[in-house]
Amino acid sequence: MNLANKLTIIRIFLVPVFMFFLLVKIPYGEYIAAFIFILAALTDSLDGYIARKRNQITKFGKFMDPLADKLLVSAALISLIEKGKLSAWVVILIIAREFAITGLRVLAASEGITIAASWWGKIKTISQIVAIITLLLDNYPFRLIHIPFDKISVTLAVIFTLISGFDYLYKNKNVYLAGNK
Repeated sequence: MNLANKLTIIRIFLVPVFMFFLLVKIPYGEYIAAFIFILAALTDSLDGYIARKRNQITKFGKFMDPLADKLLVSAALISLIEKGKLSAWVVILIIAREFAITGLRVLAASEGITIAASWWGKIKTISQIVAIITLLLDNYPFRLIHIPFDKISVTLAVIFTLISGFDYLYKNKNVYLAGNK
């Protein structure tokens, strides 16, 4: 197993550790959870970079890396609902987009088509991670200067989630319309 795949597995194992510190009432638990989330999010960038740089892209990595990302982000978003920091509709919208695009990719793969990540998809991911971190840190340090960056970052994450979802669907309409001709 190569280093990139090991980082993906570490990210998966960090999910329950992250949730433990976030949801169990212990001193500084939310800050520890935020640190773990940031660490896990960084492994996402790092594993992809390592796999491309070393030419170690594997079927395992192609399958598990996006799964690990969705698991981490979904766990964080759902936990933030439980903590009362995020509305359920936001989480449903984000997760629904993930299901839709994953379904599109599976359908495309069955036709021998690979749908690569787009810039909108990357911006979406970054905006979601920033929003989650901001919520985990209770809008620190922005709350000190009375800037609602947490609300701004969540709004941007929703906007970029919608744009990227529509972008994937529009650019790949040949995949899901092919059977209707």
